[in-house]
Amino acid sequence: MPEISTSVSSVVFYRKMGSGPVLILLHGFPESSNVWRNVWYDLAKDFTLIIPDFPGSGDSVLEKDTTIVQMADCVAEIMTHEKVDKAVVAGHSMGGYIALAFAAKYPGKTLGISMVHSTAAADDEEKAKNRLKTIELIRNGGKNAFVRQMVANLFSPTFKEANPEIVKEQINLTLEVADESIINYTQAMIARDDQRFWLKNTSIPVQWIAGMDDNVISYKKILEQSVESGINFVTFYNNCGHMSMLEAPEKLVNDLKEFVVYSYEHQLTL
Repeated sequence: MPEISTSVSSVVFYRKMGSGPVLILLHGFPESSNVWRNVWYDLAKDFTLIIPDFPGSGDSVLEKDTTIVQMADCVAEIMTHEKVDKAVVAGHSMGGYIALAFAAKYPGKTLGISMVHSTAAADDEEKAKNRLKTIELIRNGGKNAFVRQMVANLFSPTFKEANPEIVKEQINLTLEVADESIINYTQAMIARDDQRFWLKNTSIPVQWIAGMDDNVISYKKILEQSVESGINFVTFYNNCGHMSMLEAPEKLVNDLKEFVVYSYEHQLTL
């Protein structure tokens, strides 16, 4: 995989594959680029994919506390390195927070934002308290129990019952993420900005992917936010939780393809 040195990490790895219009895929918490493994080959048939590992995931190095905005800066630095002027950015969960931060800071580089099981709202008080409990648990050696319970909760009951091997695989991949990385990502999510004001004032197309069985971000909250953006694509996935790239990869590929094509064509009309 290619690597670069960025403003926050001396080593940031990313995957690059395919050809055509550029689509950047951002992983969530606590994942790495491999969370997109079931969709990247099909997407690469039509697009150039750039899929970073944020500092602390995969082989990318976490050297200091890194914020959501700084992770967005990593995306911009990769684009500069690859001589990519503009792209569509799709973010899963935490990756959606990074995608929004990227679009807010670098609107000229952003053709479209796909929010894959993600939200523009900042943490409310209860969510922030729960994240602080996660940090305490990890610091006290509870990563194994936390990861096993959290990852299992990301999938719909129907999918978990029918595909236990996929759930197990994702648990094992998540356990590879270091304790300090999980803590850093959690702190970054607590401190992130609320982007709903940006959402109301942007002309950038926004796609929303929502799982009807998502226990992390309710499809109802996503529906409420989706109407705030001027140009929006909204798709609800039945029998799907928080992990459509694993639970419904063919549907996600088709929806992302439609949105990327629209976003590039929309740019030509401006």
